[in-house]
Amino acid sequence: MMDQKQIFKQMIDFNKATFDNSFNAMVMLQEQTERMADQLMSQAAWLPEDGKKAIGDWVNAYKTGRADFKKNVDDSFEKVNEFFEQA
Repeated sequence: MMDQKQIFKQMIDFNKATFDNSFNAMVMLQEQTERMADQLMSQAAWLPEDGKKAIGDWVNAYKTGRADFKKNVDDSFEKVNEFFEQA
């Protein structure tokens, strides 16, 4: 019979895999949306360059936030794994 430590480790691994898959799906959707928006903006002669730059800055800000969030979650999963390895 599995001990509790192994069961918790499997639960954590399952949750990490679920998070990673969901996160990657979200990234793919955001990147597709970004490509469509880029195409629309390149054809939008009415949109001033300052507006295009503001949208570009916004896109870069959410990419940075997304990467920071992923790193924090990965770090947290790593800490939980270390805890179970030491226990």
